[in-house]
Amino acid sequence: MAIAALNSAATGLRALSTRIDVISNNLANAETTAFKGSRVNFEDLFYQMLQQPGTVNLANETSPGGIFVGLGTKISNTQLDLTQGSLQNTNRSLDLGIQGDGFFKIKILDSVGTPPGTGYTRNGNFFVNSNSQLVVGMGEGYQLIPPITIPKGTTDIAISSDGNVQVTKAGTPAPVAAGKITLTQFVNPQGLEILGGSVYVSTEAAGDATDSTPGSNGAGTLQQGYLETSNVDPVTELVTLIKTQRSFELNSQSIQSADQALQTIANLRHS
Repeated sequence: MAIAALNSAATGLRALSTRIDVISNNLANAETTAFKGSRVNFEDLFYQMLQQPGTVNLANETSPGGIFVGLGTKISNTQLDLTQGSLQNTNRSLDLGIQGDGFFKIKILDSVGTPPGTGYTRNGNFFVNSNSQLVVGMGEGYQLIPPITIPKGTTDIAISSDGNVQVTKAGTPAPVAAGKITLTQFVNPQGLEILGGSVYVSTEAAGDATDSTPGSNGAGTLQQGYLETSNVDPVTELVTLIKTQRSFELNSQSIQSADQALQTIANLRHS
C-alpha cells in the first residue's frame, strides 16, 4: 500500500501547489481596482474497495462497514469571490463604483467573448478618449456599451445613481442628457471566464446576460466619485497560505514515510 500512499500524497502536492498559486495571485492584486479574489475547492478521488459493506462472514454475521482506501485529491474548481469591495472616495467625476450586483458592459476584441467583442467589468475608472467616448481606463481603453459621448467643451459631468449621464457645456447653464449607463447581471456570475485586466466574458455556465437600469431588477446603484477596491482580505489570505504550507509539508512527510516503508521492504528482500 506504500505505492498508493506515494500517489495519493503526490496528488495532494499538486493540488496544494495550485492553491498557493491562487493565493499568491490574490495577494498580488490586493490593491487592484475592483479585483475579485478566487478560492480553490478540492474533492477526493476514487476509492479502492478492499471490503464491501454488508459482507457476511463464516459466522453468518454481517459487517456493518467496509474497507475503502482513498486515492488522493484534486481541484474541483476555482470559485470567484464576488463579495462587494469597499468603495473609496476619489472625488473624481468619471470614477464610478457599483454598490451591489452587476457589471459594466464594455467593447473588447471581436475575437473574444460571447457575444463576440463583449466583456464585463466592475472597474469604474472611466476616461474620455480622443473620440470623446467614455472608456474604461485599462489597457488601451475599453469603450462602454451602449456608447456614451461627452461633448467637447464640457465643464461638468453628473451621473445619477440610476445611470443617467448629464453634461454641462461652457456658456450653457442647463445640463443636457448624454446617455444612460446600464448594468449587466448573470444568473451565475461565478461561471464567468476571467481574461485578466479586471475583464470577464460570458460562458454557458454563467447563464443569460440581463441588462438593467441601476437600482432596478436587483442591479446595484452607481456612486459617482467612488471606486470599488479589491475584496481581498490580506489577513485571511495569509492565514490560508500558512495552512496550505503546513498541509504541503504533511504531504511531503507522507511521501517520506511511504519511501521508508518501501526501503524496509526492499531490505527484507535482500536480508
